[in-house]
Amino acid sequence: MSTRVVETWLQAPLQQFVEEARVTLALLLLPSGQVLAEHGFTRSLDVASACALAAAIHASGGELGRMLDGRPFSGLHHAGQDRQIFLAEARTPRATYIFLTVFDRESSLGLVRLYFDEFVARLAAAAPEGDAANDPVLAANFEHDLNRNLAALFGRA
Repeated sequence: MSTRVVETWLQAPLQQFVEEARVTLALLLLPSGQVLAEHGFTRSLDVASACALAAAIHASGGELGRMLDGRPFSGLHHAGQDRQIFLAEARTPRATYIFLTVFDRESSLGLVRLYFDEFVARLAAAAPEGDAANDPVLAANFEHDLNRNLAALFGRA
């Protein structure tokens, strides 16, 4: 399975997480839904759909957590019959990202959480100076930026 990234500094932390945690799919995106890196997807439509769903789940989970507990839910997990999903914020000094991963019986939630913490540390260490990822997303640029990122991920840029 291949790993694709929009910015090269994301490659090593994501690849190392995938290998260590033994996950089948991984997706790093901004809270706006813009994809930055992915592993294991074969179609760009699947990436775009997963980004939209991850951003929506993150936003709604955050609000539900604030309403119920006074703070956003973190580290959401869903165990299916054959596969499990883990969705969490990856906070770094550069930006806050959303990370979605799917894993099967080759891994476990404990392994995914352990290696997720290490992934966030590697991500923070690898990030270039500045906070370009925190620039506001404007509706006028969203579709263009999304298409540009998908094209970069799938080698069409």
